[in-house]
Amino acid sequence: MTRTVAGPAVVFVLVGLACQEVGASLAVLLFPQVGPLGMVMLRLLFAAVVLLLIARPSLRGHSRAAWGAVVRFGVVLATMNGLFYLALERLPLGVTVTIEVLGPLVLSIVAARRASAWVWAVIAFAGVAALGGGGWDRLDLLGVLFALGAAASWAFYILASARVGREFPRLDGLALAMAVGAVLSLPFGIVDAGAALLQPDLLAMGFAVAMLSSTIPYALELVALRRLAASVFAIMMSLGPATASIAGFLLLGQHLNVLEIAGIALVIAASMGAVITGTRPRRGGSGPSPAPVGPVPVGPAPAEPLA
Repeated sequence: MTRTVAGPAVVFVLVGLACQEVGASLAVLLFPQVGPLGMVMLRLLFAAVVLLLIARPSLRGHSRAAWGAVVRFGVVLATMNGLFYLALERLPLGVTVTIEVLGPLVLSIVAARRASAWVWAVIAFAGVAALGGGGWDRLDLLGVLFALGAAASWAFYILASARVGREFPRLDGLALAMAVGAVLSLPFGIVDAGAALLQPDLLAMGFAVAMLSSTIPYALELVALRRLAASVFAIMMSLGPATASIAGFLLLGQHLNVLEIAGIALVIAASMGAVITGTRPRRGGSGPSPAPVGPVPVGPAPAEPLA
């Protein structure tokens, strides 16, 4: 059955995007108390608990290769989220998400296997250059490197998620990988957060971040994908940098100059263009190209990684 655009489905996607960025903003506000790696630990831990309770995955009947895929996925989840929050500690939310989106964007361009797709790579590069329009000295270099690392991790996240999705039914693989990621993040989070982990109010806030950044958006996206074409969903997800910039401005007081806003707009345009290019039929072909690998997240996340 062909999925068509439906009003409620569009609203679900937009609400999911808003929840993700509110969750990211709340995480930034908690950095002084628990640190970025402490926040990563809380997010992964609570998200893993909720997913394990929902999925109740079976631990039997899986091959060594399947378990290897889960472990690799868990490592990617922990790395991706850690680098994302370390970048958020040093960069505005909108800038961080814009740089991070380059990971799935580049992956989708490469997967398209056509020369015209590289036009979007040039536009994305122009957008990144514009982000430094106010002077690259305004952007913390280490923060930029963390964001680029998160971008690369997100590309690996998409590939690892697809492999786990083939090996495990429903949410089983994601739940198990999230548990692996949570365990890996424990020592770093405990060192970073310290005694703050004993404060119930901070734990409650960490739970809220996990729900807003992962569980709620993921549930809304699953519902939306039943009514939306995958290409339409991907285009809507490309708005992530814009929603992140708005959330950073409204909730964190992060201001961007005109060139930085233009850079974010160019990256969004490149993401949308890459999706459209990836879904057009090839010349001389009998059907459409494979669905774009990115920037559609295979799991939560959305402009901000769902996990």
